[in-house]
Amino acid sequence: MSIGNAARNPVVWGWDQVRGALAGMEEARHHELAHPLPRIRTLTVADLRASLGEGYADFRADPTHYLFLCALYPAIGLVLGRLASGGGALPLLFPMIAGFALLGPFAAVGLYELSRRREAGQDIAWWHAFGVFGSPALGGILKLGLMFAALFVLWLVAAEGIYLLTLGHFAPASVRALLGAVLTTRAGWMLLLLGNLVGFLFALAALVLGVMSFPMLVDRRVGVELAVRTSFEAVWRNKAVMAGWGLIVAAAMVVGSIPFLLGLAVALPVLGHATWHLYRRVVAFGPE
Repeated sequence: MSIGNAARNPVVWGWDQVRGALAGMEEARHHELAHPLPRIRTLTVADLRASLGEGYADFRADPTHYLFLCALYPAIGLVLGRLASGGGALPLLFPMIAGFALLGPFAAVGLYELSRRREAGQDIAWWHAFGVFGSPALGGILKLGLMFAALFVLWLVAAEGIYLLTLGHFAPASVRALLGAVLTTRAGWMLLLLGNLVGFLFALAALVLGVMSFPMLVDRRVGVELAVRTSFEAVWRNKAVMAGWGLIVAAAMVVGSIPFLLGLAVALPVLGHATWHLYRRVVAFGPE
């Protein structure tokens, strides 16, 4: 179907894209059966430093393109904050901002594609990030992305439940009033304790499921199940180093959130590119 026909009939074009994604998932399943399974290497702290350095080099290669791509991330965060400022949703403001990081592995798939192209010696421009939409693994990427969106929603439900359990009687009129209740009351301290504990579990789930699976789907024609299983195995075999990586990501997200999430326009692309290089260091294919 030509581009002109697609423009005149967007419904047909959209259905063609869906069918193409489903066909890609089936092709990926057959392809992984005919190719060697991935091997997991042992990581060291030096690998973390090297991956961050390589990620920063990718960012510096053409930061204008990456800032353009990542402008959406802080913009969405600001929109969420604006929506949550309407009184009743205000207690969910901080969970929304913190939980938005759960979508990071999915939001960074375009950055993985740019790092892949640069590693292969190909030219890069911001529109190349959208090359993932032509990938045979698109169906798997979208499927895993939906899982992460569901994880984000579950986190918001859990955060609301914790608030109702601790400060449910309090309806803050402003962010300052909310902070006062959280920081100066016993119920607020319990909210912080439970919220951070549950939030850590959600962050751990996102790390285990997504740190290697999304880069692997960008890199190879594999199914979602194999990609997630590889990600889990990579984290399990490198528990200490991957815990350090999780702390680096968390610290960068906190710093990048100040002020008004604008620093994420730098933190996100650097972390995204670095994740690609970390994946390349830990996941190998073929013989030793």
